[in-house]
Amino acid sequence: MGEGLNEAMPDYPPEPWNLAGDAHLSVWPVPHRRLPRLPASVTPVTIGGRAVVVTAWIDYRPPGEMSYHELLATVAVRRGARPTGTITEIWVDSEASLAGGRQLWGIPKELANLNFTGGSGFTGSASTQRAWIATAAFTSRGGPPVRVPAAFAIVQSMDGAPLASRVASRGRPRLASARWNINPAGPLGYLAGRKPLLSAQLLDFRIRFGGRA
Repeated sequence: MGEGLNEAMPDYPPEPWNLAGDAHLSVWPVPHRRLPRLPASVTPVTIGGRAVVVTAWIDYRPPGEMSYHELLATVAVRRGARPTGTITEIWVDSEASLAGGRQLWGIPKELANLNFTGGSGFTGSASTQRAWIATAAFTSRGGPPVRVPAAFAIVQSMDGAPLASRVASRGRPRLASARWNINPAGPLGYLAGRKPLLSAQLLDFRIRFGGRA
């Protein structure tokens, strides 16, 4: 798949998007000075000079409105009482998702080749035509046999102003171990050589993304 949009803009659902699938997440403490560039309107949450970065491989599938793969990195930022993040890097293998993410919420989606295998035992790889980005393997460590709700917000820069969007999810959380290999010269290079503080999975989730927070 090419890395630019087709001349005919692909169709995507109006917000909010109702999606379903599995997510495989890692939490990274990163020195503030090593963070990628953030929108001027946000301030990262820091503890002892370290910010919190959450990476996620996400497999969206039916019965959600769209089916595609995604790899993203989100920095936790300060914004009231609701947990909030800003997406700094994100890749998808769907032109419709790319167009909708950019136009509805200012999310800086790019196209990439994303290859996933497994569910609770998950492996993922991401690359573009220029270079590889990252690979990872997750092993489930178990969790409660119930779906757990969560709510947070994503804030991005849209037409030079901050735009905060609500996110609500429900899924089966699992602790996990994860092995990452990240291209030190790539866009996630600020995580290369680091170990996640913790990793987890959110299986069989339902998520509602969009609407003003």
